[in-house]
Amino acid sequence: MFAQQKVTLPKGRHKIIILDEADSMTDGAQQALRRIMEIYSKTTRFALACNASDKIIEPIQSRCAVLRYSKLTDGQILARLQEVVEKESLSVSDDGLEAVIFTAQGDMRQALNNLQSTNSGFGYINSENVFKVCDEPHPLLVKSMLGHCVDGDIDKAYKVIEQLWALGYSPEDIIGNIFRVCKTYQMAEYLKLEFIKEIGYTHMRVAEGVNSLLQMAGLLARLCSKTAPPVAS
Repeated sequence: MFAQQKVTLPKGRHKIIILDEADSMTDGAQQALRRIMEIYSKTTRFALACNASDKIIEPIQSRCAVLRYSKLTDGQILARLQEVVEKESLSVSDDGLEAVIFTAQGDMRQALNNLQSTNSGFGYINSENVFKVCDEPHPLLVKSMLGHCVDGDIDKAYKVIEQLWALGYSPEDIIGNIFRVCKTYQMAEYLKLEFIKEIGYTHMRVAEGVNSLLQMAGLLARLCSKTAPPVAS
């Protein structure tokens, strides 16, 4: 109806229609949108916002200029969170803000949602409360587990993964946090690359459905083997 409405605009000016979450539209709805875009192309411009551009049908993509935006940096998210905390007079700790940034993964909307949910649920934003709300394995536990793997101590590393498993975390959440912590863990660069490779292989197997505790234990064994001294012949 907006596109059909006749409005007298100066030369070179157009009506603008912004469609958010366009990738949630069905193929049939997108085909109908494509036809509307063709009919009113002289008077109307369409802006489609989506999370996954591959879910937009090719005929629409071919009619659009595709702009891709990277995730926000931790510094950008922190600056906005500090502004919100100050204006809303929230009780927050430094480790709480770090936890919010960690769980947001570069998504400002996710960061603000986690901040709000933690404040509503507990009234105080610290790392423990944030990870309770987000229901993610605590990165300090994951970090200690990686430390044991770097030291080649499979027994201590397995105790941590067993604890996370007993807390009810899914293999997908555990392996995802292992990868995110490993990226920033201080270790030799060649070793970090080997760790990330093994984590990636395990993530692939977990995604295929092989998501048992034994699979996670196998990952720890392979990580520990990367740092074990060679066996004397």
